[in-house]
Amino acid sequence: MKQQTAKTNIAFMKILAFFIISIFAVILFSSCRSQKPRGYVEDFTDTSGKAHVKYPEPLIQKGDVLSIVVYSEAIDGGVTDAMYNLANAGTAGNSSTQGFLVDQEGNIQYPRIGKIKADGLTKAQLSEEIRKKLTGPLQNPSVLVHLLNFKITMLGEVSKAGPITIPSEKITILEAIGLAGDITIYGKKEDIVILRPTDSTIEHGTIDLSSKTVFESPYYFLRQNDVVLVNPNKNKARLSEQVFNQRLGIAFSLINMIALLYNIFQN
Repeated sequence: MKQQTAKTNIAFMKILAFFIISIFAVILFSSCRSQKPRGYVEDFTDTSGKAHVKYPEPLIQKGDVLSIVVYSEAIDGGVTDAMYNLANAGTAGNSSTQGFLVDQEGNIQYPRIGKIKADGLTKAQLSEEIRKKLTGPLQNPSVLVHLLNFKITMLGEVSKAGPITIPSEKITILEAIGLAGDITIYGKKEDIVILRPTDSTIEHGTIDLSSKTVFESPYYFLRQNDVVLVNPNKNKARLSEQVFNQRLGIAFSLINMIALLYNIFQN
């Protein structure tokens, strides 16, 4: 009877050992199948090192905060450009000490002029619109318009996710990736998603940073309030699998240890 029990235990241990070895083999094989990360602009072969890109002038949107500064030549009658600059004009409607807010109707409330439509205009167009209205009261006025809240948001597989303020009001997708600390080894460079809010919709597009076509994309230059999503690649999924497999291996090791102890005490 004892001999039969010993044979049964030996057979059980062989089956258990084979099963555990198979599990560890699967874990080892899965850990070796990592995907090589793609590089940036891998197929750019132009020996001159030039790429033609077109910069689209950003349009002013609802919710933007604008800095507007007026300059003009001195004229008689005590009228000066200071009267049309925010710091000296007092509180006016939807303006603030930081700038002019474009309201939900797309307008700004300008001192001594009133309501001006800004939504959908470029900075140059709004500057010209204000200049025309000031040509009577002021002599040879010039108007400078800047966006104060130009920002983008980086999400997903980047080193530093979150909003980024752009003082220069001009940034490319590659520059944005750099400011976010680069894409991690688990990020997919060939399928970057751009979410671009418009007046009443969210525009959705993708861009491939590993291809030279990146320079031709309408998303190469980012616009204010763009959201950049860097999706995980297959390596990220495999990392999760490896963690699961490692835990599974530990569990089976414990089972093996328990079986060995059981076999010892049985004998």
